[in-house]
Amino acid sequence: MSWAQSVTQCIQSGGVLTSVEDLDESNFLTEHADLYASKTSGFWIGIYRNVNGELLWQDSSALDFVNWGDGQPSGDELAFCVELSASTGNWSVLPCSSQKGFICKKPKITFYLFTDAKKDKASGHLNMWILLTLVLIILLGVGFMIYFLFKIKTGSETGREVRWGSRQLQYGRALTAGDNGSDATNDKEKNELSAV
Repeated sequence: MSWAQSVTQCIQSGGVLTSVEDLDESNFLTEHADLYASKTSGFWIGIYRNVNGELLWQDSSALDFVNWGDGQPSGDELAFCVELSASTGNWSVLPCSSQKGFICKKPKITFYLFTDAKKDKASGHLNMWILLTLVLIILLGVGFMIYFLFKIKTGSETGREVRWGSRQLQYGRALTAGDNGSDATNDKEKNELSAV
């Protein structure tokens, strides 16, 4: 693609042609560009010369690092474009209509990271409340179960005591009735003895 077509493609994908801010970034790009050396000899990067003759990056980063090849840039042309060599990583000036690959750079968006962190924190709080609710439900269930088991157990023992108590009462009445008869006999004997 030409340099202008490459710029358009990068913009459509949410980025710009790449800037190269230091040697580490240059080495990284060269290492990855080398993988495509069989398809293209170089890639368009986002350096350009404005109407005042100043070299600028498309993403407005500072032009503190350059990696020009030998004899580059050649001339003071206003309309020139820069390619990064796929094999060496050096930069060279080419006509903008040349067909090259291109490297886009998308800006880091910390807003999404901030939002994700908030989501994770909110999600953590939600998970904590769900867990706490489940624990309370389980504890209430266990408490009710213990209460009803205790109630059933004490209820059946109370029934046994009542039945046993009623048997004792019936036996006691029988004894008392028997004692009353003998008491009447004893009273009769006492009355007879006192009459004599």
